[in-house]
Amino acid sequence: MMEKIKNAMIFGATGQDSSYLSELLLEKDYKIVGVKRRTSTNNTWRLDSVIHNENFSLVEGDIVDPSSVNQIISEHQPDEIYNLSAQSHVHTSFNQPLYTFQVNALGVIHILEAVRNYSPTSKVYQASTSELWGSNYDIDPSLTDANDHIRYQDENTRFSPNSPYAVAKLAAHESIRLYREAYDIWACAGLLMNHESPRRGEEFVTRKITQYIGRLSYSGFDPNFPHLKLGNIDAVRDWSHAQDMVRGMWMMLQQDKPKDYVLCSGTGYSVKQFLDTAFKHVGIHDWSRYVDIDPSLYRPCEVEFLQGRYNLAKKELGWEPEISFDDLVREMVDIDIYNVKYN
Repeated sequence: MMEKIKNAMIFGATGQDSSYLSELLLEKDYKIVGVKRRTSTNNTWRLDSVIHNENFSLVEGDIVDPSSVNQIISEHQPDEIYNLSAQSHVHTSFNQPLYTFQVNALGVIHILEAVRNYSPTSKVYQASTSELWGSNYDIDPSLTDANDHIRYQDENTRFSPNSPYAVAKLAAHESIRLYREAYDIWACAGLLMNHESPRRGEEFVTRKITQYIGRLSYSGFDPNFPHLKLGNIDAVRDWSHAQDMVRGMWMMLQQDKPKDYVLCSGTGYSVKQFLDTAFKHVGIHDWSRYVDIDPSLYRPCEVEFLQGRYNLAKKELGWEPEISFDDLVREMVDIDIYNVKYN
């Protein structure tokens, strides 16, 4: 007897994570419906590798419109739903808090209600975020201050959001738990630490750095090249590759029972360390002559430290990251140098 072909639906289909997830699912013989907002410009470049695949289709929809969500989910009855749609930039959320809440919190409720009413057997994955912890972390008493891993966040660390983005994401995270418990909907959330790739949006600090290096390289490392402006370069983040993260998302939805998991690398690096690694890759050991600190780029309420533990995901899912921090940074730099030179 042939195994049933699974159908997946991805909200926010044109984003970084969605593009890697689409590639992964197609390799596993899924049929995919990607949902994207209507825009006046073409923003599907991340989907170039999948958009012409016969098992991938792209439809227009908007998670802030419940009738749109109801129609799409009831029509397609997907086995798996991945909600990767979000207003995902923390700094923007301080300027657009209402819109951020509509997309990141209410949009999730629209998906859950549509599943409850029209497709109750669908499994739902929600992209939660390490920003839920804000400035909060736990301390491992078995380690000393000399150990970089004394501070951490995991599934048991108390949430303390420090931005409108994180507040909205916390509302979505709690909605997943509520619908799971109240309506027996198969719904889980991935508490994902920062994850990057050459497909990362240009407004995020990692991509700002690697794109700058691409342009700087194209200039022949002109000493008069305009400086890169950054905010808090002492902030520590736990950076992974998006490819590792989407593999973990898929693994969560293959479980018999829904459960929330932290996915991360387990190691924190400051923005300053990201700069070190990226600039050294092109032979520059003193990046300070190219970088200016701009106080306007600081957040109104900073999150200084995020470093996770993925013990539970490793134990129960068999998941762990495969791409190192150094390899991630080098890949991003190399591709941005290539893009500036040839595109």
